[in-house]
Amino acid sequence: MSRRPGLSARLKLTISYAGFLLLASTLLLALVWMFLLRYVPDSPKGLLGVAPNRYLLLRVFAPAAATGLAFLLAFGLLGGWVLAGRMLAPLARIADAARTASNGSLSHRIRMEGPEDEFRELADVFDTMLEQLQSHLGEQQRFAANASHELRTPLAISRTLLDVARNDPTRDQGELIERLHTVNTRAIDLTEALLLLTRADRRSFTREPVDLSLSVEEATETLLPLAEQRRITLNVTGEKTQTAGSAALLLRMVTNLVQNAIVHNLRAGGTVTVHTESRRDASVLWVENTGHRLPPELVPTLTEPFQRGTARIRTDEHAGVGLGLAIVHSIVRAHDGTLDLTPRPTGGLLVTIRLPATP
Repeated sequence: MSRRPGLSARLKLTISYAGFLLLASTLLLALVWMFLLRYVPDSPKGLLGVAPNRYLLLRVFAPAAATGLAFLLAFGLLGGWVLAGRMLAPLARIADAARTASNGSLSHRIRMEGPEDEFRELADVFDTMLEQLQSHLGEQQRFAANASHELRTPLAISRTLLDVARNDPTRDQGELIERLHTVNTRAIDLTEALLLLTRADRRSFTREPVDLSLSVEEATETLLPLAEQRRITLNVTGEKTQTAGSAALLLRMVTNLVQNAIVHNLRAGGTVTVHTESRRDASVLWVENTGHRLPPELVPTLTEPFQRGTARIRTDEHAGVGLGLAIVHSIVRAHDGTLDLTPRPTGGLLVTIRLPATP
């Protein structure tokens, strides 16, 4: 955006300081002159109609006042320039940091020292913003790399299957078509999950009242056949729990949690417990499941995209695309909530979600 050149902030402050000093000095000299006129004794007027004492006083006072004003103007300009430079020095550091960040380097920090003032607060806020931008950029880069890797695999498999079908016309086409359908379904699921994750990150949804207990009821009814197939017992407890947000996203959040709890469970005889609870300051949802013991160092990484855990990878149709908890985490953040993952001592995981409560 092109703009016409103007005076710098330092020059404007310098002129302002000097102008204020000159004005204050002029007012002071005017007061002194009035004081002198008041207390200088009168004398008979001379030929020019002016009292000789006051005439002599004017001849002496006027040049001295002019000289003093000129000196104060020069002093005000010089002192104002120095003071303005010192006062604007923190802004220069912030501008340099912003210029560095605009060139693509987000690792630079101002780390301004000194007392707590407006400039220090601005610098700290700017450092925090750079830290968050660097963190988000790193997450986006890792996510893009993982997404490219995950999408490349089904596409490569599809190309291989098509090459086989083209080079070997006698091969069973039904088997190839079935395998190709499975691979393409996985690619579509991954694409839809990526789109959902992006939508949650952008917070592009309308907030409306949502009862988490109804979302839990719908999700568990949908996943009940899967639980019965795996001989997993579903327990739903709790009460009406109101929050505000996207009903579709919150339903997807609950569905992902329950599906993960079913899939990553014991081979038979496991349990999944889903509970909703209203508290004074939050609407709470927790999902607890049995399963294998999880290393404590693995749990914090489960919300990262495409992180399934070394002992949690499944090869069946319900294994997902590695975005289940990442989507849950993104939806929780988009609704200004918190997500806690706690490994159970006997095996399995306890997932606790706290969302803002509504009256």
